[in-house]
Amino acid sequence: SELRTFQTETYDVVIVGAGLAGLTLSRQLLLNSDKRILLIDRRAEIPPRKQKVGESLVQVGGYYFGKVLDLEEHLFCEHFMKYNLRFYWKSAGRENRAFEDYGQAFIRPFSNIPCYQLDRNKLEKELLRLNRENERFTFQAPVSDLEVGLSDEGSHTVQFKAGEQAVCVTADWVVDATGRAKLLARKMELEETNEIDHGSSFLWVDGLVDLDKLTDLSHKESRLKRDRMALGHLPTWLATNHFMGEGFWFWVIPLQGLTSLGLVYDNALIPRESVSTPERLMEWICKEFPLFERDLPHRKILDQGFYRSFAYGCAQTINKSKWAMTGESGRFSDPLYSPGSDFIAFHNTLIADAILTDDPQELQSKCNLYELLMRSIYESLLPTYVISYDALGDQETFSIKYTWELSVYFSFFVFPIINDLCTDRRFVLSYFRYFSQLGPVNKNLQQFISAYYQWKKAERSPAAEPIFHDFTQVGALRKAESTFYQVGLAVEEARKVMSEQVDSLKELARYFVAYMCSMVLEDKDVLTNRQFVEQIDLGHLTFDPEAMRRQYEVCADDTEPYAWSFDPSALEAFREESSRNMENAAAM
Repeated sequence: SELRTFQTETYDVVIVGAGLAGLTLSRQLLLNSDKRILLIDRRAEIPPRKQKVGESLVQVGGYYFGKVLDLEEHLFCEHFMKYNLRFYWKSAGRENRAFEDYGQAFIRPFSNIPCYQLDRNKLEKELLRLNRENERFTFQAPVSDLEVGLSDEGSHTVQFKAGEQAVCVTADWVVDATGRAKLLARKMELEETNEIDHGSSFLWVDGLVDLDKLTDLSHKESRLKRDRMALGHLPTWLATNHFMGEGFWFWVIPLQGLTSLGLVYDNALIPRESVSTPERLMEWICKEFPLFERDLPHRKILDQGFYRSFAYGCAQTINKSKWAMTGESGRFSDPLYSPGSDFIAFHNTLIADAILTDDPQELQSKCNLYELLMRSIYESLLPTYVISYDALGDQETFSIKYTWELSVYFSFFVFPIINDLCTDRRFVLSYFRYFSQLGPVNKNLQQFISAYYQWKKAERSPAAEPIFHDFTQVGALRKAESTFYQVGLAVEEARKVMSEQVDSLKELARYFVAYMCSMVLEDKDVLTNRQFVEQIDLGHLTFDPEAMRRQYEVCADDTEPYAWSFDPSALEAFREESSRNMENAAAM
């Protein structure tokens, strides 16, 4: 039969894609404006029956979903509150068939900004329900034959088929939330590549994979083991748990009634074929981390998925002509540290502010600024995944890497979001000035960390016994976390916080370089030698053991200690383990 054509309808905003990004942008606009919104999707069932990956939240996403979108009650009642990110490494002197054989790095207290383990399907269902309660929201799915006509000036057109009806609507704004379908990026040839070549294979199993029970210890012995002095009593399974190796990591994420399991890996180091099916992935994990042999072979696999390569860029994600991309429809880097929902939070916040801007000149200025902000955040993360991904394979080097990156994240990602500063032009301009100071430092430090890892791999034995390390033992991270409690600040106050954090981060970078040099030179005094530390040039770092040795020989007579603002012995557990290993090797 012939298609019946709707009379052209007009909306303020058409959002294409009813996944997490599109549903949350809809809710944000409905909560903060009087805009009429049309949300459309090609899929017949929203959310789909297939389980959705990307369950782990960190602070930016947690704050955005809980506070900005007012979803705290749903999150606390229907999802698990998350016990931070936790990381594990095998011990060379153990069989690694029990949980207590593994070294651990963690933060013991819960975050003051709640984070959650999301059942994506459940959350998206609730978002759709809440949005549908608003009379200014229209939802249409499934649609087919979708065509978007963008206009430089005036309204955009969106045409599609809905059953037997042809629909044509006009809208002031069109937002692409189609994720990896990348509707607008492909239409306008804006896709870009990046240097990340990582793959992922993942699945869901029934029930809870409880790491503390992967042991030979009795229930009482597990409760009373001396490790509790370092680890505490909170349920380990509540964390996003990462089992680490060179160029890869394996996640264990609890959801209510099921567990998400997944491997992310450098394609240059792990053959895709070895983990390309759920059965192969299970076999690979049980071989790599033998403690899982106690559990995973007995689990029922509920769903699965994989990405051959998941990273990409985009030339532009927001434009004065009133189109934008949110979530993964524009750029994506890597799931390590769970940044997906953070990018949704940043994109949606900037896009919503642009949509509420009526003056054309102001809109152009904002779009230019917001595009630069999002690209800067994206590009600042690339060295983390491109340069030093190999350092995931060692607890000491990763603890250096993560403490640095987490400190930057707390002060330069979380702090602006919780103060609604990302849409304040006066702050953003200052933010660029401060953030740009960290760019060269970050890249150079990442290269130094990677080189240190490769040197250590060749020159030192891996840790024979488990080491338990709390990241907050390094005082600069606690200083960065203190920004969580600085809320409601005026721009001038926020600028002062940024300036103080830049100084703290530069000191942290200098500390890590000095520490790694002290480990290479096997001399603890290097770390507090004033002349040696002051000569470290963060803008020109080169990992050269012989050059380190010559430089320290010149400085060795300096007896005045360098005055760190925090306790420089925070990483001494790694030095002690290294010394024991060297003594044992010499005795053989």
